[in-house]
Amino acid sequence: MIGPRIVTGIVVSCCLLGAACGESRRPKSQSVTFQRGTTELGGILYKPEGRGPFPTVLYNHGSAPGFVNNQAFDAIAPIFVARGWAFFAPYRRGQGLSAASGPYIMDEIRSARARGGAAVAAQTMTRLLETDHLDDQVAALEWLRKQPFVRPAAIATMGNSFGGIEAVLGAEHGGYCAAVDAAGGAESWKDAPPLRRRLTRAVTNAATPILFFQAANDFDTAPSRALYAQRKRAGKAAELRIYPPFGKSARAGHSFAYRGVAIWRDDVLAFLDRHCLD
Repeated sequence: MIGPRIVTGIVVSCCLLGAACGESRRPKSQSVTFQRGTTELGGILYKPEGRGPFPTVLYNHGSAPGFVNNQAFDAIAPIFVARGWAFFAPYRRGQGLSAASGPYIMDEIRSARARGGAAVAAQTMTRLLETDHLDDQVAALEWLRKQPFVRPAAIATMGNSFGGIEAVLGAEHGGYCAAVDAAGGAESWKDAPPLRRRLTRAVTNAATPILFFQAANDFDTAPSRALYAQRKRAGKAAELRIYPPFGKSARAGHSFAYRGVAIWRDDVLAFLDRHCLD
């Protein structure tokens, strides 16, 4: 198990926004559909040139409404495609290409808060992420496994914010060679005991290696630190990266997962190479 690393003194010679030098050209993308039972969901797929099969990242988006998450997909996908990875960003129910497949999670959380306050909102958020939204992720994984361009034994999961939570839950579910949690729970950890308990159980059980990373000025780095520590206690493979502050606010720090790609790129790619390609 590799220990935690607090990253300092980083020198970046290329773009801090989006992909690094030589990788900033947006790869071709296509919209695809897949099934969850009888319900159709949609996602955005980026592939390297050629027939494959390719190692593939299933990327779990955050809670931003509509198609806002496309900004993250377009910033992150190029670094993987340039290294020979396919990148699949499925939209979960209520957002983006899957907007018609169910209610938007933030609307459901706000409604729960109006009914019963913060405690009910936290319970609702946790329940939705570990049931409906995990089901959507698993449906996307099952679709990927059937595609001829995918190496089934080399599918990793990654996500930011709510998507980081989904990456951890996906790691517990199984079927991934590695998982990367970027700031999962940073805005909800402190005020959501059900989420803390659920993620602690997930990292205790998951056989999949997990990398946790955040910028130091994110809303809260406690989720990454606590879940990494629990992995260590459980004797499970894990890494932790806390990077220097990104921008001048907690909101800017929380955007590090897609605006600071050039900074975390090499660490994440090395982690995935070790666990998915070696």
